[in-house]
Amino acid sequence: MAPKKRHWFWNLILVITIILCLSVLIMHYKNWVKTAPDHFQIISGFYVEKVPYSDLDSVVFVDRIPPMLRLNGFSALEKEKGIFQEFQDSLTDKEIHVFVDNISQPKIKLVYKDSIKLYFNLKDSIETVNIFNDLKGKLQVDPPN
Repeated sequence: MAPKKRHWFWNLILVITIILCLSVLIMHYKNWVKTAPDHFQIISGFYVEKVPYSDLDSVVFVDRIPPMLRLNGFSALEKEKGIFQEFQDSLTDKEIHVFVDNISQPKIKLVYKDSIKLYFNLKDSIETVNIFNDLKGKLQVDPPN
């Protein structure tokens, strides 16, 4: 009795699934940072956040992110990525974007458009510090009255 051969369609579906899973893993592997003269953009897989320099309110380093409820995203090993919501802000539905590549390192907390928060860092702490210094320099301070 000859062994049954698998249909080519299921082989194709298997290969496409493996390629799709690998591409999603590569997209979320690290945070991709792009700077332009008028805005800062951070990309991590499906998540993209664009922050105009003119909308920046504050840029600070924090050791830990506050406890939050995950609306969508994931946590794996040292990574924490997605859209979250603070426990104390659960009634206002304010979303917080988190793009953390290394949870044990300090994170940059951006506040822009008066109340939108973004926490992020990169695998390399020196690159994180360089981005922090660049953002601090771009932060427009209102002149005193």
